[in-house]
Amino acid sequence: MKNPPPLSPYHLELSEFRLAYSKAGSIVSIVLVLMGLGLDYTLYRDAFTTLAPARFLVAGLTLVILWMLHSPRGLRWVRPLTLLWLALPQIMIAWMIWATDGVGSIYFVGLHLALYATGIILPIAFLESLTFGLFTYALYAIACYLHPDGLQAFSQFAGISLFILFSATISSFCTYFNERGRYNMFALQRQVSEQNASLKEINATLSEVKGQLLQREKMAAIGTLSAGLLHELNNPVNYSLMAINMGLTSPATESDAMLKESLVDAREGMQRIQNIVTDLKTFAYQKPGQEGLRLFLLENAVRSALRLAGHELKGIEVEVDMPQDTHVMGDEPAIIGVLINLFSNAAHAIQAAQRDKPRIEVRLAPCAQRLCVSVRDNGMGIAPENMERVFEPFFTTRDVGAGLGLGLSVSYGIVQRHGGTLAVESEPGSWTEFTFDLPRPSPS
Repeated sequence: MKNPPPLSPYHLELSEFRLAYSKAGSIVSIVLVLMGLGLDYTLYRDAFTTLAPARFLVAGLTLVILWMLHSPRGLRWVRPLTLLWLALPQIMIAWMIWATDGVGSIYFVGLHLALYATGIILPIAFLESLTFGLFTYALYAIACYLHPDGLQAFSQFAGISLFILFSATISSFCTYFNERGRYNMFALQRQVSEQNASLKEINATLSEVKGQLLQREKMAAIGTLSAGLLHELNNPVNYSLMAINMGLTSPATESDAMLKESLVDAREGMQRIQNIVTDLKTFAYQKPGQEGLRLFLLENAVRSALRLAGHELKGIEVEVDMPQDTHVMGDEPAIIGVLINLFSNAAHAIQAAQRDKPRIEVRLAPCAQRLCVSVRDNGMGIAPENMERVFEPFFTTRDVGAGLGLGLSVSYGIVQRHGGTLAVESEPGSWTEFTFDLPRPSPS
């Protein structure tokens, strides 16, 4: 059997609607057909043994159609299957009219009930309902004509015929208005769905903008905090370094190895604080709204990012390879933020992989008039199904509360603002590499 053509969205929704009603209607039909056994026994007891098998046969065939409606092809063939199980009781009733009193048989009432149920309840089309009504009347006329008494009671036949045609007409008009109502309902549902999809896109855009604003607010907060701490930290750090250096020049220190080692360790700690304060100056002196391209050394930005992410990079070997000239044009604090995010993600991936030799490789290399940057780790890698979602706002594979999933999305926007693209390559279970490029100053 040849498959019907693909369904349009409206007809697909309508078919699903019809399928549900057809399944329920076929079950009701089986129940009513079998309940008619009581009617047969009450009105035509002498013919009961003749009529009962017909009811069981129709109930069985309807049960087969119900099984077909539940099959995978039920949705495609719901219309013909529905009309088929609707026709079976009508054929049965027409045969019962012929087998009992012909024109005088009370079973013509069953034809009316089926017509009204079809037009008011079942979701079939107008032409289908009209055809079903004419088909029902044709069955009645043939049953009466073939009965041994024929059309002797013509007046009664004509009256019942008019009633059947009235029922068919009413059923068809009910079907017409029901069909229009369903079409309008589905059209409204599609319109609402389209508007919801549009709202989702708007919400996604707003979420991305919100993420960028959060990142900028975070950078501004760091700047404000740094500006307030610079003077508070610089003076005591400088005094402490001077005191330590003076202590190291003391003859008593030269004669006490433990004291000298302690002072050297203290000096290294103070120098580390001094370096962190220097790194924070980059954010402290970034004025709000100042996002123009300025000349800076990318190697300094890399080293600042490594120091600021030092806590997460403990125990991880970081190899940095860069050319002699790393001058680039850009927003230095924003680029440091990008690098911190990439280092942090790499550290989390390595920790999850539990490598024996955790390693991050940072490469800076000239490419045309730009400087290319790559950060590669030997962590868990990225699953193929997540590759296309890496830069989506709020997408994260970390545990709940471990991150908002905004870092890479914001970083992507920062690199894009510099005329570049933040890209990712990965081999699941082996490595991940993020790359981006920045513009170099034009040769004078």
